Amino acid sequence: MPSSAKLEPKTINPIREIAELGPLILDKALSIEEFAALSARYPDLRMEREKSGKITIMSPVKFGSGNRESIPLIYLGAWWLLKKSGKPFSASAGFKLPDGAIKSPDCGWISDERLAQSPDEEVFLPVMPDFIVEVRSQTDRLAKVKNKMKNVWIKNGVRLAWLIDPYAEKAYIYRANGEVETVSGFEGKKLTGEDVMPGMELPLEELRIGQ
Repeated sequence: MPSSAKLEPKTINPIREIAELGPLILDKALSIEEFAALSARYPDLRMEREKSGKITIMSPVKFGSGNRESIPLIYLGAWWLLKKSGKPFSASAGFKLPDGAIKSPDCGWISDERLAQSPDEEVFLPVMPDFIVEVRSQTDRLAKVKNKMKNVWIKNGVRLAWLIDPYAEKAYIYRANGEVETVSGFEGKKLTGEDVMPGMELPLEELRIGQ
């Protein structure tokens, strides 16, 4: 290498490096404005804000979990291309709960009627989506995710929610009336959008481990 050549300094993202070791919880509580600034600075990280201002930075999932998380969004996108109703969204979208918490599901859909309540798309939406999906990864505690489905999403106005556990081959369907239905076994089974998204279907076999 010529002596005049200079090595480019390695770009280091300490927050990402630490988060890769496991979920990172910040000691300092952040306001919604501070959280928005942090999210803008590190757009490749998934973060959530509790109502207390506590911030959790999620660690990246392994390839298998990332692949399985993408499948419901693919089917949701295919349904949307046919219907062109409302808007689908990925895990990057944040929703502001009435208590000030900001949460993100793995994917979901929001109707035109609810979108009209918050026409500014460049914010954490202060209205809840109509439909969300959470796919359990290997590091997720099932009880914690179930609590999130019931006390975050359904409690705050989500009309239909799916929690998919590929490790146990179980799916939990949460409905606005408080009903929870459990589907056991993925072979030959599918979830539907019911009256929230008529025609939307997800074959659970697509989420089997090893597929």
